[in-house]
Amino acid sequence: MPIRVVVWNEFIHERENEAVKSIYPDGIHAAIAAALGGGDLQVSTATLDEPEHGLPQGRLDDTDVLLWWGHKAHGQVSDEVVERVAQRVYEGMGLIVLHSGHFSKIFKRLMGTPCSLRWREAGERERMWVINPSHPITQGLGAQIEIPNSEMYGEPFLVPEPLETIFVSWYQGGEIFRSGLTYKRGAGNIFYFGAGHETYPIYHNPEVQTVLRNAVRWAYNPVPRWADVEKAPNRPIDQALEKIEARGLSLHTAGQEGFR
Repeated sequence: MPIRVVVWNEFIHERENEAVKSIYPDGIHAAIAAALGGGDLQVSTATLDEPEHGLPQGRLDDTDVLLWWGHKAHGQVSDEVVERVAQRVYEGMGLIVLHSGHFSKIFKRLMGTPCSLRWREAGERERMWVINPSHPITQGLGAQIEIPNSEMYGEPFLVPEPLETIFVSWYQGGEIFRSGLTYKRGAGNIFYFGAGHETYPIYHNPEVQTVLRNAVRWAYNPVPRWADVEKAPNRPIDQALEKIEARGLSLHTAGQEGFR
């Protein structure tokens, strides 16, 4: 069975800015999809201006890994869609958040923190160090990825302590940034990857493309979806695995419904 992948993108900069359009004429989502396509990955795309942002419930139910690129229009993303995506992550869908997606509603929703950072757009060199060479996401890479022109992202990066730190970036201006982090939310694997400013051809970089392909396969959870992950059912006393008797006051007994 192929891994079903959706690449989501605002698709605004590429239509409004000629410089961005010259780098990504069909959109960042199309460039990423082309880099991922083939083999065991079945890739499609979705954009902000599609009905339900291209992410109706049925499509998300059939998605194994979702990649998210956003920058200019975080606030235009429907809260209903955000909750829908979060639920699917809890159920086991993988999520890869790219570059300025750190400030997206879905990433902040799942992290529970501001996800703020320091930034500078100067086209400076970025050296992304591989600090976990045995991790599945870093396979096929050398000791570092050199990105000739990049937007600086700097610490402090207000996110929860990650499960794993995969990359740390150094910028020409002297700052450093934790540019590759993994998380788990419910049954879903999450990877944040800092590279990918729209005014530079970063997603055309073969090593960056290797990271994305590896990340999709890492984020994929092959087990059946945990469809009732948010349910918290009561297990009555008479259904306990071992015989027990009720002791003390219970607000969930007959006549106490008002205390629930």
